[in-house]
Amino acid sequence: MFTPLWSADMQPLDTCCHEEQRWNERRLAQTVHVPALRLWSYRAPGVVLGCSQRAHYERLSRGDAGIDIVARQAGGGAVLTGPWMLSASIVLPHGHPLASPNLVHSYRWLGELYAAVLRRRGIAAHAINPAEAARLQAGTQAPDWACYGGYSPWEVVVGQRKIVGLAQVRRRTGVLLVAGLLLEQPDWSLLSRAMGQPPADADALFSCTTSCAQQRGPGDWLDEIAGPLRRALDYALFELEAPALCPETLAIY
Repeated sequence: MFTPLWSADMQPLDTCCHEEQRWNERRLAQTVHVPALRLWSYRAPGVVLGCSQRAHYERLSRGDAGIDIVARQAGGGAVLTGPWMLSASIVLPHGHPLASPNLVHSYRWLGELYAAVLRRRGIAAHAINPAEAARLQAGTQAPDWACYGGYSPWEVVVGQRKIVGLAQVRRRTGVLLVAGLLLEQPDWSLLSRAMGQPPADADALFSCTTSCAQQRGPGDWLDEIAGPLRRALDYALFELEAPALCPETLAIY
C-alpha cells in the first residue's frame, strides 16, 4: 500500500487563499512568543494581491467567476495560488535567531533551506544572493505586477527560472515569512486575464518560471516535497539551539 511521506499532523492544509491569509493575520494580531509553522495546498485557483495592489481588489472581485481574490499584508506582486503550489507560513518572535533585524538577510536561511530540499530531489536549485538577484532583475522582461515576474535576494531559481518566491511582514508583534513553491506549471494565462493584462505577460511568466514537474517530470510532487520540507523547517525552527543552517545540515532531508 502506498504510504505518504508525511504524517497526518504534517499534512498541508488543503485550503483556499482566504483561509491562509486569515491564519497569517491572526498570528500577527497578538504577540508571538514561540515559532509557528503551517504548510498550505490549494483546492482551486486564487489571486493574492500584494498590499500595494489593494486598489485593484474591487475590480478583480467582479472579474473571473470562481476565482478567489484576497489582499495580503506582505508587499510584492500578485500571486496565483492553486493546485500547482505548496506554500508555507512561518511566524517568529522578535529576537529569534532566524528573525534577523536585516530584512534581506532574514530570507537567507529560508531560501537555502528550500534549495537544499529541492536538490535532494534532483532539482538543481539554488538561492540567489543580492548581486545575482539584481542582475537577474535587470535582465528580465517579465511583468513587475506579478510576484514570480521578479527576483529578490535569496529566492530560489533553477538556472535563471524562479521556482520559490518569498515575502515577509514585520509587526511589533512578530515576523511572518511566507514562501511559495511551484510544484507544477501555473496557469499564468489565468492570472494575466484576471489582472487585465496582455497575453504577452503570461508568455513572459512561462519563460521566467519553472516547477518541480518541469524539472523532474510528472508525479505527486505535493507528497514528494511536503514531508521533507516540513521536517527541515521543523528542525530549523524547533530543534537547533543556535541555528546555523547550510546545505550540508539539511542534506538528510
